[in-house]
Amino acid sequence: MVSRSFWDVIETWRDLILAPSGARGEVSPPTLAKVLNVALALVVIIGSVWLSLMLLNTTWVWSSVWESRQVLFYGWLMTLGVTTIALVTSTMGGFILALGQRSFFLPLRYFVKVLVEIVRCTPLLVLILVVWYGFCNVLRVENRYVAGIFILTLFESAYISEIMRAGIENIGKTQIESARAIGLTRVQTYRYVIIPQAVRQVTPPLVGQLVSLIKDSSLLSYMAIQEFTYTAQQVNSNAYSTLETYLPLAVGYLVLTIPIALWSRWLERRFKYET
Repeated sequence: MVSRSFWDVIETWRDLILAPSGARGEVSPPTLAKVLNVALALVVIIGSVWLSLMLLNTTWVWSSVWESRQVLFYGWLMTLGVTTIALVTSTMGGFILALGQRSFFLPLRYFVKVLVEIVRCTPLLVLILVVWYGFCNVLRVENRYVAGIFILTLFESAYISEIMRAGIENIGKTQIESARAIGLTRVQTYRYVIIPQAVRQVTPPLVGQLVSLIKDSSLLSYMAIQEFTYTAQQVNSNAYSTLETYLPLAVGYLVLTIPIALWSRWLERRFKYET
């Protein structure tokens, strides 16, 4: 006869490797199961990367990269600063474009719609080349940092506007009709009824969009803006240590993006509506 302790061990291991009652995300697993499975995933991923690097049979030279640590850190701070400014401006730009797509003035509405679709369907690198080497030269804009933030703002605003538009249009028509029934104007309806609810719904995807914003900022290196990727390229060209340079680059971006991605997941759970 099998002892009770044996079945207790089996049940414990079952709880660690199987979702509760076979659920697919509806029921949260125990904290211990989360920690152990995350640790297992990290071991597999980091181990695979480490094994791949070891199989290269290359001689690692970290000294030249270490000597350039201050340059890399400056580039990392520049990326942080550029993305912070672009986040604020693109959020405001996205909100304006979202309202423009709902304007009762049809020429404005369809101008914004066409602009948003053109920007969304254009690769960021192409947008950088066209705006920086085209429009900026015509308009005599020589400050590449201002131009870079503008391009990043324009690109991200198009995506953020779609997030905000979806959040606004997700508000039930009955609530809008109720606001009109009690005498609220169009502006008051947006201020007191639509925007407070839409902000709650779009906050998680907006935070997630920040991750894309940080990664997209790496393409500003094509404008010779001294952000993180550009400084890594400069260090690599001087030290001829490609892997030793780009591994810290990857880690630096992960330091910026992983906490934001986790925050976005937390906000999704925090603002989730029961249906």
